[in-house]
This record gives sequence, structure tokens and C-alpha cells, in this order.
Amino acid sequence: MTIDLPVIWAVVIAFGVFLYVTLDGFDLGIGLVFPLFNGPGDREVMLNTVAPVWDGNETWMVLGGACLYAAFPIAYSVLLPATYLPIIAMLCGLIFRGVAFEIRAKARRTQHLWDLAFVLGSGVAAFAQGVVLGTLLDGIPITRTGQYAGGPFDWFSPFKLFTGLGLMVTYATLGCGWLMIKTDGDLHRRMRRLMGPLALLLGLTVAIVSLWTVLGQPAVAARWFNASNLLYFLPVPVLVFACLLGIFVTLRRGSHHLPFLLTLAILFLGYTGFIISIFPNIVPPSLDIWAASSPHSSQLFTLVGALIIIPIILTYSSVAYWVFRGKVKAGDEGYH
Repeated sequence: MTIDLPVIWAVVIAFGVFLYVTLDGFDLGIGLVFPLFNGPGDREVMLNTVAPVWDGNETWMVLGGACLYAAFPIAYSVLLPATYLPIIAMLCGLIFRGVAFEIRAKARRTQHLWDLAFVLGSGVAAFAQGVVLGTLLDGIPITRTGQYAGGPFDWFSPFKLFTGLGLMVTYATLGCGWLMIKTDGDLHRRMRRLMGPLALLLGLTVAIVSLWTVLGQPAVAARWFNASNLLYFLPVPVLVFACLLGIFVTLRRGSHHLPFLLTLAILFLGYTGFIISIFPNIVPPSLDIWAASSPHSSQLFTLVGALIIIPIILTYSSVAYWVFRGKVKAGDEGYH
């Protein structure tokens, strides 16, 4: 039996990217809702809910990029020039945000500037990631020799800018849900009031991006609405709608955890829909995982390393979340 290494690598990268979007998504989301809360101690509590884990969350992005370079170098060489500017913007945003995390706790006269760096860094990083997602959904032109055939500003289009805003809404909803789990008292009640409008906006965003994609991509529409596929794919939008309803029901019942978990379920379903739309292409619409692969021996060698590293990262992350579990309150000794 022959092992289909490109498929295994596609699963590994999809797993790593989803963990990154999940874990860094809610801590970027905290930066997006940060300006709405400025009561005594509010912002310190919000930051302390993720201060011990935020940098570990970003490990998954590094892993995903390294795996893409090792396993699918042709895809890497196409994706980077197509999205250089959004990726540079994302990295700048993450740098500003990370520096603000470390310095604002010690700053006094300039704390408001570091708050601004945290908010803008989170917003720019989330928006740029959404633009990259929209670029992939919209398709990237390549030459017959497998090189990027577009220009540096091809990402600047209404659809891709909207997916940037859509991912900001998704992350803000995740961040609000996370803060509902980690806070109590008045701050928790204000997060609960914010969660409903954000969930409604998230549902609207998912509907617009889905409709825009199938109207603009005939190949994607044909795949989703093919009679033989529709029965298998229909649960995805139905479950998204059910999760949205679940968020409102659980908010009314006072649940602390379920709104966040249901938002995660919507993220997972959206990610599943994205993979359904493009697979087996890794650079839609014409470069599949087999054409983009590195040699079999290279994929096999690097896979051994990935299978060693991934459990280590999973263990480290799990321990960090377990050690710092529970509610964070104003006046608690901070992480810094």
C-alpha cells in the first residue's frame, strides 16, 4: 500500500492552521473589543486572561508556515508573492501587539499609547489574515511554470476586504466568548450584553461571504449544489444556523462556557466549508496538493520531525491552559 504523503501533509497543515485560528483568534478578539471597556481594572483583567498563553498560541502559525514550505514549496512560492503586503501588515500588527502586551503593564504616562498599539495591532493582524483567506477563496492566477501571475495589489478587491472585516467580526465574537468564561461580576455581565450583537453580526457575515463566494465562483457553486454532493454538504449551513440559535439560547440561560464553544463550532464549520470549496487544490483554482508537493523523500523526512514536534506543542499548550484555568478577577496578581 502506497502512503499518499501529500494528503497526510494537507491534513497536518489544515490541523495546524485551524488550531492557530482558534487559539490566536480569541486573543486577537480581545484586542478588538478592548476599546469598549475602560472601567477601573477592566483592561488589566482582560489582558491577564490571555497573558500566559498568547505567545504560545502563535506557535501554530510558525508551524503552519514551516510545514507549508517543507511539504508544498511550489504553493509557498505562489502564496507569498500574492499576499506579501497583507502578510507584512499582519506581522507588523503582531509585533506592535506583542510589545504592547509586555510594556503597557509597566508604563504609566504612555499606557494609553500602548493600549492603542494593542488595539491597532490586533485589528491589523486580524484584518490581514482575513484578506489572505479571501485571496485564497477568490483564486490565485499562476503561469504554466507554476509561478504567481498576478500583481502585488490583487488582494485589494471588495470581496477580499470584506473577508478581512468578516474575520475581525469572528475573532471579536470569540474574544467576547472567551472573556465571558474568564471573568465574573460586572465585567462578565457587560460581555454577555455584547455577545448577542456580535453573534448576530457573525451570522450575517457568514451568510454574505458564503453567498458572495458561490455567486463569484462557478466551480465552487457547482461543487456545493451538485445533486450528489448537496446531501453531504447541507449539514454545514444547517449546523451553523443551529449554533447561532444556540448562542442566543445559552446567553439567555446564563451559561458561561457554551456561547464560546458554539462560536468555536461555527468557526470549525466555516473552516470545513472553506476546505470543501477548494480541496484538493492548495492554491485555487488550478494548483492541487500533488502538483505542489516537494519530493517524496523530503516529505517523509520532514513528516518525522512534525510528528515529534506537534505532540510537544500540544502538551505545552495544554499544560499552560490547565495551570492558568479559572476566573480572573480585578486585583489578582498579574502574570507580568
